[in-house]
Amino acid sequence: MPTERFHKLIPMTTFVIEYYSNEGYADLQTLRLMNNYANFLKQPLTLGMFVPVDPQGNVLKEPKNYPIWKTLEHNDGKENNGVGFNEYKIYQKAEKNCLFEGFKLDYNGYSRVRIVASYNPSIELSFNKNDLMCPLFKDIEAFTHLDDIYLTSNALKVIGIEK
Repeated sequence: MPTERFHKLIPMTTFVIEYYSNEGYADLQTLRLMNNYANFLKQPLTLGMFVPVDPQGNVLKEPKNYPIWKTLEHNDGKENNGVGFNEYKIYQKAEKNCLFEGFKLDYNGYSRVRIVASYNPSIELSFNKNDLMCPLFKDIEAFTHLDDIYLTSNALKVIGIEK
């Protein structure tokens, strides 16, 4: 798991204090970054932020040998004419939409989906299948009190930390 400070989900007050302690002033770029992070924290917490889902919000099953397939040079996620299977590419695209790293499917039942953090099984979330929302946490901000929640590169781009 990433250990850099900006890769962890933190409360807004911590984000502002830590950013100012490093920067010491607020310019337009700093204010934009803080606005982006505040908007990020206000998003409703959904299943697709944690695990790959299809456009209807159904959990996608990881294709066979996907970790090996993903490491092949021609499967870098960029559109090309390289050899590959559609199922793998669909899963890879959905995986890139996730905002939090290290979560895996624990249970996929009729009305609920439960996921756990692969690096800490005590971090467990359930989602209703009818609306794909987490009844325990209304938005990302409510989720910040848990320790060691890691952000994906996609989340960092949304916030404006990475380009």
